[in-house]
Amino acid sequence: MEMNILSCLQSGFTEPIRDNLWGHVYLTPALKALTESSPFMRLHRIMQLGPAFRVYPGATHSRAGHSIGVYHLARRLLVCLAEQGADAWLTREGVFSFLCAGLLHDLGHFPYTHSLKELPLEDHEALTAKSIQAEPLRRLVAAAGADPDFTAAIVDTGMEEQGKELHFYRKLLSGVLDPDKLDYLNRDALYCGVPYGAQDVDFIFSRLRPHEERGVDIDSRGIPSVESILFSKYLMYRAVYWHRSVRSATAMIKKALLSCLESGLIAGEELYHLDDQGLFSLMEKRTDGKALFSLAQMVRDGKLYETAAEIPFDPLLHKALGKIQDRSGLEKSLSSALSQGLGRLVSPEKLIIDVPEPISFESGLFVADEGKFFGQSSSAFRPEMVDAFIKSLRVIRVFTDPEILAGIEAPGILQITKKWVQLT
Repeated sequence: MEMNILSCLQSGFTEPIRDNLWGHVYLTPALKALTESSPFMRLHRIMQLGPAFRVYPGATHSRAGHSIGVYHLARRLLVCLAEQGADAWLTREGVFSFLCAGLLHDLGHFPYTHSLKELPLEDHEALTAKSIQAEPLRRLVAAAGADPDFTAAIVDTGMEEQGKELHFYRKLLSGVLDPDKLDYLNRDALYCGVPYGAQDVDFIFSRLRPHEERGVDIDSRGIPSVESILFSKYLMYRAVYWHRSVRSATAMIKKALLSCLESGLIAGEELYHLDDQGLFSLMEKRTDGKALFSLAQMVRDGKLYETAAEIPFDPLLHKALGKIQDRSGLEKSLSSALSQGLGRLVSPEKLIIDVPEPISFESGLFVADEGKFFGQSSSAFRPEMVDAFIKSLRVIRVFTDPEILAGIEAPGILQITKKWVQLT
């Protein structure tokens, strides 16, 4: 131990930021300077939940607020773990690199993040790492007492892992009880006005034990906290993140952007470092007067496609439709079949097949006093239960323009479903 790590984490944090969720969040002057940089200020212009405010009007919070919250919890987590022996393998530079990683981890996020997740674009973690390694952040991160390259490597696991300390920080930043998840579940629930996401962070941290290889272990008294997080994540996906209106809006943006990328109207690198308004402005400039822009314009104006059909999780079907490019071809075939069956034109732009991507409900924590991993512990949450959560969420939907659905009675919707199944 090169110096007292607890002293590093407790001294010099004199700059307060008032946060709606955590109250006063304290930073060093050098860390505060990072929040005033141009790359970080962009996060104030990206809504954390994209179009979710159409369903939950309060959900207009930004990625900047979330990033500050992740930093706050990252610092609290390190204090907790250092008090229990983790200071034996931590360094001052590593500690501040981890704090910078928490603060800057979302820099590479796109606007309407989930709309762009399946598109042929660079991973946001890699973009974050590049931003940290470039000016002005490289200079500012170094001034904060961190190593810019080490900080970038904590965020971007695609970079080579060098040393146990880096491995430890990666485990802390992305895991079952990571600062990212603990902040977004609490923050998103607060701003949406739903009770599902609230977590008792103080109690959770009190049950954690540092482990150099696994990051953190938990004792059996903390099992209910892990269960709460898993179930809260499920409920937030069901009620907020994957609400059908949110899925519709993101699918519409995704379809428009894919068409723009494939036709060469927009180059992928032009989407990097945009904010919400910048995305819509770019699409309007490049697709004005084209059917493609009408999709983005409808989302901006809150006029979303409605659900024409829903298909429960089917592993073979999800695998067959796993690539967005394959779905585009099927949408054309389905629109042609529906045009004939309904006796009216249904253009491919008016039809979207939405397939939720695979998600993970991490439950790999080691329960130290039981000597077992969480899935084999005394918890009632068995792996098969978590798998059932995921399957219930991954509903395939066919979205279409409300004008098309307006004249279709129930048998017509059944006909759409039948056509859909036949075409797959």
